[in-house]
Amino acid sequence: MNRTLVTVAGGVLLAAVGTTGVAVADSPQQARTVTAAADCRPLTGASAQAAAIVNAACSQLGVPYSWGGGSIHGPTFGQDYPGGGPGAHDSKVKGFDCSHLVQYAAWQGAGIALPEGSWNQAKWSGASARFTRAQGLAPLQPGDLLLWASSPGNHDTVHHIAIYLGNGKMVEARESGTVVMVSDVRLNAQYAGALRITNNEQPPANTKRFMTWGTGVGLRPEAGTGKPPVTRLPGPTAVDVLCQAYGESVTAEGYTNNVWSYLPTYKAWISNIYIDDPAAWLPGVPEC
Repeated sequence: MNRTLVTVAGGVLLAAVGTTGVAVADSPQQARTVTAAADCRPLTGASAQAAAIVNAACSQLGVPYSWGGGSIHGPTFGQDYPGGGPGAHDSKVKGFDCSHLVQYAAWQGAGIALPEGSWNQAKWSGASARFTRAQGLAPLQPGDLLLWASSPGNHDTVHHIAIYLGNGKMVEARESGTVVMVSDVRLNAQYAGALRITNNEQPPANTKRFMTWGTGVGLRPEAGTGKPPVTRLPGPTAVDVLCQAYGESVTAEGYTNNVWSYLPTYKAWISNIYIDDPAAWLPGVPEC
């Protein structure tokens, strides 16, 4: 969410993480040093879009697993796993769970907006191809999403998701007490198939893609609320911003912003208060 123009709000700071000697907090009282696999990259032929998704995930190699942790912007503190065990203190661990790592990689690498939750990602309507358990790994390409479910025929039971690298390898945020790592694909009884999220969609020229937040956000014919919405966004949505300008101040969730962005796809304006970015004036976007 955007902050007021006069108040600097803290965002997520991504620290550089090396591929060896990463200190990982298993619990608040304990840390151990792990060696993360260095060969995290597309291992077979991949489109530029798929390679970007893989590379975004691999950039987080060695970041701790944290249940409920992560966002499209990077690692966050998670939630304490209600079942106890290694995840009982994940609210004190800054990292990713499996679905947030996938969501981060898809967004940062290719501007693809995936929903939260591995079960929702498994059902994502924007998938360009789907692969069954019986097909195995043969038809898969780097960047495809691998699924595991307690009932492999039911996407509502998907509980783990990872990104395929090729040659039987994947990058994943596996479980509490571990880090983002390269693993062998587990073709066990719970393997539920895969989906391809890459596509040939091209954003409008000279635009920059952002994610919105909130539901029912109105897109207006001008930079203000004086006229009825052109349309409303049902939920978090990827939008392509052409330019931005000062307009009517809007307040939401205790924050105020008077900057609006023009969305050529909709031929309409959105208040920057509903753009999921810590800056009130969006970086890299020119003034209209």
